[in-house]
Amino acid sequence: MNLIAHVEIPVLDIERAMRFYGAVFGVSFAEIVTIHDNKMAYFPFVEGRDGASGALAQGETYVPTKDGAIIYLGVKDIDDVLERAVRQGSEILFPKTPVDDTLFVAEISDSEGNRIAIQSV
Repeated sequence: MNLIAHVEIPVLDIERAMRFYGAVFGVSFAEIVTIHDNKMAYFPFVEGRDGASGALAQGETYVPTKDGAIIYLGVKDIDDVLERAVRQGSEILFPKTPVDDTLFVAEISDSEGNRIAIQSV
């Protein structure tokens, strides 16, 4: 069993964040749901596959930050994602850097001010 079960990315404007993540990562979100007075937009998730479920989360206790935990999103083409992120107004916080011969990482700011890491898969 993987220890990380679910991740929520804090956002100030859920519709803006959905547009950003859709444009940069090519994901589609289902409808926005309300849970405990918070708005949630869930990332696509398939049971039984590797990875945790996740959501964009807007509410009083959700505060975007560059200083907290760093979420890594797996991408096939890190250069393409960095280019799309910059076109969407993102700042590259940590440039594409090799971890080993096949793995690369980088960090960007999202539309809400969070630090988001990307890693090649």
